[in-house]
Amino acid sequence: MAEIRSTVLRNGMPLHRIAIDGTRAVTLLVAFDAGARTERPEENGMAHFLEHLVFKGGEKYRTYRDVNEAAERNGAVLNAYTSHDLVAFHITARSTKGIEAADLLTDFVARPTLDPEELDKERGVVVQEIARYNDQPSAVAEHLIDEAVFGDHPLGRPVLGPEEHLSSTFTRDGIVAFRERQWSPERGAAFAVGNLEALGEDTPLEQLFERFSASPPAAPWEAAPAHAPRVLVTERDSNQSHLRMSYRPSIDPTDARQRAALTIYSTLLGGSMGSRLFDEIREQRGLCYSVSSYPHVYADVPVLQLSAGLESGKCVEAFRRMAEIVGELRSDGPTEAEVDRARAYAAGARAIAFENTNAIARTAATQAIVHRQPVDPDAVITQLDAVTFEEVREIAAGVSADFSVACVGPHTAADFS
Repeated sequence: MAEIRSTVLRNGMPLHRIAIDGTRAVTLLVAFDAGARTERPEENGMAHFLEHLVFKGGEKYRTYRDVNEAAERNGAVLNAYTSHDLVAFHITARSTKGIEAADLLTDFVARPTLDPEELDKERGVVVQEIARYNDQPSAVAEHLIDEAVFGDHPLGRPVLGPEEHLSSTFTRDGIVAFRERQWSPERGAAFAVGNLEALGEDTPLEQLFERFSASPPAAPWEAAPAHAPRVLVTERDSNQSHLRMSYRPSIDPTDARQRAALTIYSTLLGGSMGSRLFDEIREQRGLCYSVSSYPHVYADVPVLQLSAGLESGKCVEAFRRMAEIVGELRSDGPTEAEVDRARAYAAGARAIAFENTNAIARTAATQAIVHRQPVDPDAVITQLDAVTFEEVREIAAGVSADFSVACVGPHTAADFS
């Protein structure tokens, strides 16, 4: 069991120390409620672009080369990610280098120079990243299903944003304004996870995370829109199709127990090699190479996504049967044996993932910032173990009968009516 100690720094930022026995590593992570869903329409892509820009240097480590070389000298792995939910920066190092790692992370993230010359160079890099994603049909399908589910709401826009924003729209002043508006320490949190012995007393680590300037929290993001299913198809002359289907489960996003039950349901539906979708769509019918289901619970809305990559000539048949399987679970419910297997698999997979301090830190960030709940990664496993058959049956019965569809391949919307 992890030993957890949480404090609030003078700048208003919560700092969560999660001590893990038996590891030589420590992960430092800082995150903010400043993902793509907090962007205004003209800012789409800015959260992700800003994530890139801060790596160009801070007050102490002045350039990108200084940042990269300092990470290597400390034997550390440095990275970041931006989603619709949040933006996060993290570094994992051997435990004896924890303070040095925190010093590096908080320098360039809390005190970035945002050099105009580097900004212009990085535009081209992100434009290439967008082009790379647009060349990948599976990535296009992911963007398309978000749009089908959420329309022109921020959750329906791509995290990377459109190329024209990167090429010309974003200015340094606009980026600084976005950062000052969204990166409030009160709406973020810092995490130290793993072997914390070398971090010393509270003061050194607290002082490093207090480099973030106190600022008032931004206005709440726009609430998710009502369920309005759409069918969107990007036609491509190809032998392979990339299919996405998105349902709206009837759960309370703020209820951790219901989120756990949705995870078990999704696991037995398409989250493992023993799941209904994998067994029938791939193994029995041979309709695809990959098929899966995945739940994602935003702060205010849950979604259940089904995904398949398959030969185009088999796409419509697979689509129809996948929808029927969800319908059968809705009307008949799962079996107790399915729930038992899915529960064991989901909890076991999470326990294995938590051998990694970075995975624990990312889960803790979601708990604290997205769901505004106490930080306790062990509780995630406990909640999965505690899910009952009746709870999963209720989830299955509450999955919406109508759903959104996105597909990239040689199809039209009429194929999925």
